[in-house]
Amino acid sequence: MLDLLHYAVIILYFSGGKDSLAALLHLLELGVPPERIELWHHDVDGRAVPGWVPRGQLGLLEDELPGGYQWLMDWPVTPHYCDAVGATFGIPVYHVWRDGGFLREMLRDGQVTGRTFFETPFGLMWKDDPRLTRTVRRMYPQRGAINAGRWCSAKLKIDVARVALNNQPRFRGAKVLTVSGERAEESPTRARYAEFETDNRAGGRWVDRWRPVHAWQETQVWEIIERWRVNPHPCYKAGFGRCSCMFCIFGNPNQWATARAISPSLFEVNAHYEREFNHTIIKGTDITSFADRGQPYPYEPVYAAQCMADSYTGPVILEPGAWRRPLGAFGESAGPT
Repeated sequence: MLDLLHYAVIILYFSGGKDSLAALLHLLELGVPPERIELWHHDVDGRAVPGWVPRGQLGLLEDELPGGYQWLMDWPVTPHYCDAVGATFGIPVYHVWRDGGFLREMLRDGQVTGRTFFETPFGLMWKDDPRLTRTVRRMYPQRGAINAGRWCSAKLKIDVARVALNNQPRFRGAKVLTVSGERAEESPTRARYAEFETDNRAGGRWVDRWRPVHAWQETQVWEIIERWRVNPHPCYKAGFGRCSCMFCIFGNPNQWATARAISPSLFEVNAHYEREFNHTIIKGTDITSFADRGQPYPYEPVYAAQCMADSYTGPVILEPGAWRRPLGAFGESAGPT
């Protein structure tokens, strides 16, 4: 058994989805004090930074990008839901993001990679990419492995977390455990992940990686959420079986049809960029034709409104007897394979 109290800090990469939520509840059930835990959320679309004007911002929505921020891909409520979960359990939530988010990275045409911003207990910090690569993208990430064109996971999640870990003096000399919610059941690729990895023990750093729910079945995930009576992310109530981006490149026709029904305006922005790039998200078809092949999930409008809200106002812990399995439980969980 892993000695969790061996670590000074346990960082849980928290998406707000069911698996990272289950990992959090599992840590608490194992007796980890909340003050040892931090929740780190990757803001895929970035967020506004007062007084900071990003370099090289381009594109259709240039006038609508204050502070390098424009919602495009993720559920608007997700960062606020994560904050609410952290506040409920007395655990700090720190957001990490790439300057300009998904949109700026996609529109790069010779510009350098945007700087990484990361919240800390001592305030906001940032770091420019030391490589300063001038990539021409002007295309969406492609389905497949990270090193085969799926740059969204690499540039907007993995890299920003690495930068945030490597550039905080408070971690030097401390034993740190990073935790994530990948499960073997999700895909053959994730089935090959190790449950525990010695990640980085060089240069005065001690960082290990643990996937505590890797061997869990989805039944166990929903059981622990029900046991704690936690109100799941609204996207599950809208029928989604997986809490990824709203417009995830791995989504199936039903998910794209549902996302279009929930936010036709954001759907059209993505369709516009496909046409502008003359390069589609899904090989062989555009997202409009792809969504036409699906049927929206039979969600209640109140849950669609919750998904698109700019704050989360619902309870995190439900009253005894009030918890209900959401529409998306055991549903379609299209994601990386």
